Amino acid sequence: MSHIIDTHNLRSQITEEEWKLRLDLAATYRLIALYGWDDLIFTHVSLRIPGPEHHFLINPFGLMFDEITASSLVKIDLNGDAVIETPYEVNPAGFTIHSAIHSARDDAQCVLHLHTNDGIAVSIQKDGLLPISQNSMLVNPHIAYHDYEGLALDHSERERLIADIGDKNLLILRNHGTLSVGQTCGIAFMGIYSLERACTAQVRAQAAGNINFPSKEAIKTTQEQSTRMFDLGRDRLAWPALLRKLDRESPDYKN
Repeated sequence: MSHIIDTHNLRSQITEEEWKLRLDLAATYRLIALYGWDDLIFTHVSLRIPGPEHHFLINPFGLMFDEITASSLVKIDLNGDAVIETPYEVNPAGFTIHSAIHSARDDAQCVLHLHTNDGIAVSIQKDGLLPISQNSMLVNPHIAYHDYEGLALDHSERERLIADIGDKNLLILRNHGTLSVGQTCGIAFMGIYSLERACTAQVRAQAAGNINFPSKEAIKTTQEQSTRMFDLGRDRLAWPALLRKLDRESPDYKN
């Protein structure tokens, strides 16, 4: 698929704030590809644009994550309609999941959903994420679960998604994958990073066997230490470092 976006024309239709948000979201897609968390053209990350309209940006369906640029992102409303003319489509399942959370959670500016091998493996397990690694103990208080209902094409599922995630910032979609929300792309990315690391540690530990479970006191202490994990500003050091990495390895995300 090859579509040329007139970046100059696009920038004349949007605010400088929206352009900066586009840069952050495009960077998030590139980082997912860089860490090997992408699933061909599937899964999605969205970012709400401030304002009463509840407009949000999402990936152009059909592009690999390492092809996505700031100008190629699609701006849609809560009905899934493009707000600015675009040659691209939007993943219907992505719209269902993301429109649900954006409509219900003003703090969930960024919604990030993955289908990684280890994330899916943990989502399949009856007991979900176990408190056996530092990362899992840190993220466990922030996790909700949502039962699998099939491909997310039925808009009635949105009500159940909203009810299940509640006020949590992480969601394990059973038999499906993982999801993170945050007030910025950086916070959502750091959340999914910790969750995915926890899932990988669990899958590897289970394969090796002879798992050492921490004491209840250690689990409780670690969980208490994670209370501000999703506070605004928690990404102030790691996110700029990740952007510098992208500037070295994949700077064309800014196009």
